[in-house]
This record gives sequence, C-alpha cells and structure tokens, in this order.
Amino acid sequence: MNFLAHIYLSGNRKYLAIGNFVADGVRGKTYQSYPEKIQAGILLHRQIDTYTDAHPIFRQCTKRLHKGYGHYSGVIIDIFFDHFLAKNWASYSSIPLELYVANFYNDLMENITILPPRFQTLTPIMIKDNWLLSYASIDGIQKVLNGMNKRTKGQSKMNEATKELQLFYDEFEQDFTLFFEDLMDFSTLKRLEIEQAFQIS
Repeated sequence: MNFLAHIYLSGNRKYLAIGNFVADGVRGKTYQSYPEKIQAGILLHRQIDTYTDAHPIFRQCTKRLHKGYGHYSGVIIDIFFDHFLAKNWASYSSIPLELYVANFYNDLMENITILPPRFQTLTPIMIKDNWLLSYASIDGIQKVLNGMNKRTKGQSKMNEATKELQLFYDEFEQDFTLFFEDLMDFSTLKRLEIEQAFQIS
C-alpha cells in the first residue's frame, strides 16, 4: 500500500502513523534506533506490506499491468489503491480528508528531526504539493506516476499507467473495496498485537 493507506491503517495513533509513513526509509534492524512508538509503526508497515503482496486480489490486480510494467506493477497498484481510498474517504472516516491530511502534515513537521534523512527532505515537498489530498483525482495520480517514472529514469514507464487505470477503473475499484476490507481487519489485529508488545496504551 502507498502513503495514505499506511497512515490510515495506523488507527489514529500519531506516532504509529509517522513510523508507518517513514518505514520504507528504514532498513533492517536500524528501526531499533527510533523511539518505540515509531518502531511499532515501522513494524506494522512491514506486516501490511507482506500481507498485501501475498493477497490474491492484489496479485490479480498486478496481473492486469504485468505485461506493460513488469515488477513495477505492484508499486502502481499501491498508488491506484491510495486513489480509491482518497476518492471514497467518507466511507472510511468521519474526518474530512482535507482535515485529516492537514493534521498529519502538522504531526510530521513537529517531529521532522527524528525522521529518516530521506523523509526529512521529502516531507516539505509532499506538504507543498499536498500529495495525500491529490490522490483523490486522476490528475493527482498522474503527477505521482510522472514523478515515479522520473526516479526510474524513464525505465518504468509508470507515467503511462493511468491509461490502464481508466480502462479497468470499475474493476480496480471493486477489487480495492474487497481487498481493503480484508486489510483493515488484518491491520487492526496486527496493530493491537504490536501495541501490546510495546506496551502502548
């Protein structure tokens, strides 16, 4: 899953959400150098990714893209699924998306000195361009995919993937809805287990 889903699946726990957000910038056991609540979020992120990659609905979605995008297909589906979460946000939260992401941005800036270096650089850019809110539109997803394609020096051709998003839009949305129900159940269980292990109340 991409940024918005990882934040949401942290269960309105500020430091878990921050850890969940930055986890891709933390390798191996280096997570142990962070405050315990951030560690918990990093571990939750890893559990979510493992579950997602193995889920049959997620794998079915990547197959629609595999011919054109190869091993980048999973990354693209992560971004597509953040689109459907943002688009249908009112079905998952009583807090308007604009307010939700603004609060999260504030939490990040208040704790920016403890973020991994990559995310200390990334966070102001993300806030300036309001990435999390932009996921709700096709144009916003296009900008994200453009950026991802640039980071792969054009090899991924991810900037072209909105064609498949629009072609299979209903199928992807139905798959997201079914998959996300399973993921929410899994994430809640794992979050509670991790909170108990770290004695987070």
